[in-house]
Amino acid sequence: MALEPLAREGHFFHIYDFRIRDDIEPQAFIASFNRFDYSDDNPMHRSSAQVKDGVLVQHVGDSRRFWLIGEWRDIEEHARIRKVLAEAIRPEFVAMIEGGRFIPEYGRIVSATPADVLARAAGQ
Repeated sequence: MALEPLAREGHFFHIYDFRIRDDIEPQAFIASFNRFDYSDDNPMHRSSAQVKDGVLVQHVGDSRRFWLIGEWRDIEEHARIRKVLAEAIRPEFVAMIEGGRFIPEYGRIVSATPADVLARAAGQ
């Protein structure tokens, strides 16, 4: 099986970088995030602009620090849906974040390993 690139050149990552409040247990935050993220209430999962679903990453040295990273074709569409989330849906996990700020940075994927290089690395 060939290796797979993390993302496709020309797409975008949304990257949320945040800490949860000191009075919140990390496992409680993760459970709250998962309840919303995997529910039918999450409009992100209904967008054709989403390429790869986001992943929630916990810092290994600071259990209260997290990143949420996902791949999108269109960051304007992501920002539009994020605004609906922030203003209308207001998931409970956002209140667990220090300062209640849940706004991503966006980055354009400008280099991704070509398929032939990945196939050679996988021995094919």
